[in-house]
Amino acid sequence: MFPQVDTKSVSAVAAVVRATFLHAHPGADTTLIDTLFRDVEDMFHGRYLDYLPLDMRYHDFEHTLQAVLCFVQLLEGRYRAKVTPALSQRQFELAIAAVLLHDTGYLKLRSDSEGTGAKYTYVHVIRSCSFAASYLPTLGFNDEEVESVVAAIRCTGPRSNITQLHFSGEVEHFIGCALATADYLGQMAAPDYVDELAFLYAEFEESDNFFNIPREKRLFRSVRDLIAKTPVFWEKFVLPRITHDYLGIYRYLADPYPGGPNAYLQAIEQNMTRAITLAYAPEVSLDPFPQPPQGRSSRSPSLPGA
Repeated sequence: MFPQVDTKSVSAVAAVVRATFLHAHPGADTTLIDTLFRDVEDMFHGRYLDYLPLDMRYHDFEHTLQAVLCFVQLLEGRYRAKVTPALSQRQFELAIAAVLLHDTGYLKLRSDSEGTGAKYTYVHVIRSCSFAASYLPTLGFNDEEVESVVAAIRCTGPRSNITQLHFSGEVEHFIGCALATADYLGQMAAPDYVDELAFLYAEFEESDNFFNIPREKRLFRSVRDLIAKTPVFWEKFVLPRITHDYLGIYRYLADPYPGGPNAYLQAIEQNMTRAITLAYAPEVSLDPFPQPPQGRSSRSPSLPGA
């Protein structure tokens, strides 16, 4: 069954994370996890230092919370499967820091009044790493811990090559694979995923314009083109990648493990069926798409759902 958790609610997602953390580490102090949720919520809503509220409609704060929810369910599934080595309390905290910060690269400084954070689509991963590296030491993270979080964030995005990344250990490798997996599955399984693709197309358009990419070299020519290509993207790119590059970690979402149904994969298959129907229904108007309003805190991946 797909998790019945409101991913628009920070408190609802944070409660799941705390419960999972305490299940694995009874009696542990949740102060750091609470601080991470509070600070990252402030970052995305313009209440952190000199940063503006996130002004994107696809890669908004809900997108991050969707990834967090899927990610923590992967951690719980691995814990229930009794896989060793288990995550230590500190490794769990580092993992939550990574997933919460993985899209902070879309944030703009208050002096950045040109366009939205979507213009940083192709460079948001490296910007997120830089953001994490400047923020985490303020919470007492040491250099090795910051590097661990940065390594996990670098696993996200369709252009990342996890086989070329360095991890300090098996658990750190798992965390990177889990974060990249959750980044895809969390968004692509969402009930409104297909409806949100118009906003994703708007983000691609802004980023392509920002980097002066010629129109004939762009991945998508219209909202309908993006929707039509999304099922192929899932079947030919995402599914092979999460199966091989990311070690098939999505299997920890099976309930019961290992042979039970995987609610995330089932939801994605339903979304792909709907995308095919919508893309080839000429009577349905998809263009012009709704434009993201300027300066509004809302929701936002990198190819169809990265």
